Amino acid sequence: MAYELTGKVKLIQDEQTFGSGFKKREMVVIVEDGKYPQEINLEFVQEKISLLDSLSPGQEVTVTFDIRGREYNGRYYNNLQGWKVAGAGDSDGFNQGPPPPDSSDFDDDIPF
Repeated sequence: MAYELTGKVKLIQDEQTFGSGFKKREMVVIVEDGKYPQEINLEFVQEKISLLDSLSPGQEVTVTFDIRGREYNGRYYNNLQGWKVAGAGDSDGFNQGPPPPDSSDFDDDIPF
């Protein structure tokens, strides 16, 4: 199930690469929640870390994420794993993939 939050980017951490080849990058987003703003840490993994390249602190964003949970040595951990980032009011998102092909690239003489 996907969740969304909207807020301002507080910081973007450097990419971390582990011995297994696993890569992650974390971002903190400040979400206004009544009297006490919440600082929410989200992680982006593998190819999704590039979504953070075009962002900067202070920028208003909407992040779509999944909640991931796991057990390790009898303790339970939760992560918010981001997979889409959009500017506030922008439903397309940043760096979601290559742009669609130009219509001039197609042959108009298709027989069907």
